[in-house]
Amino acid sequence: MHIILHQPEIPGNTGNIGRTCVATGTPLHLIEPLGFRMDEKSIRRAGMDYWHQLEVYRYTNFQEFQEKHPNVKIWMATTKARQSYTDVAYGREDYIMFGRESAGIPEEILVEHEKDCIRIPMLCSIRSLNLSNAAAIVLYEALRQNGFAGMQQEGELHRLQWK
Repeated sequence: MHIILHQPEIPGNTGNIGRTCVATGTPLHLIEPLGFRMDEKSIRRAGMDYWHQLEVYRYTNFQEFQEKHPNVKIWMATTKARQSYTDVAYGREDYIMFGRESAGIPEEILVEHEKDCIRIPMLCSIRSLNLSNAAAIVLYEALRQNGFAGMQQEGELHRLQWK
């Protein structure tokens, strides 16, 4: 799986998503302009000491991303979509794209990819979920559908043992 953030604005969200990407072995693709500098403490704080383990790529715009990754499957998470994120089948090498916190993915991009747009169901009284929460929700569904390939699925207690 891959996560794309299109013009993210809040460094803490990007840091949190970066940490989730490290935990799941998921590369992070950032499409500029970014609403922050990559050296900001808030990114490092949210990503904690894992940020150096993150496989991260940057692009000047969506067109450059498409040129470097032709023919990849991109699911576009948007509150404007007609289908739920649980109603689609994710492939192991699919990309999941999220837009900036204040406006989402530009409609000029969405209209070209209507069948690839997905949404997280929520009450109509709320505009959207926090970006890092939305990314985690959709990413883990995609990973679940693919059997959490390569991920540790069992844990151990530190002091005691399971019965």
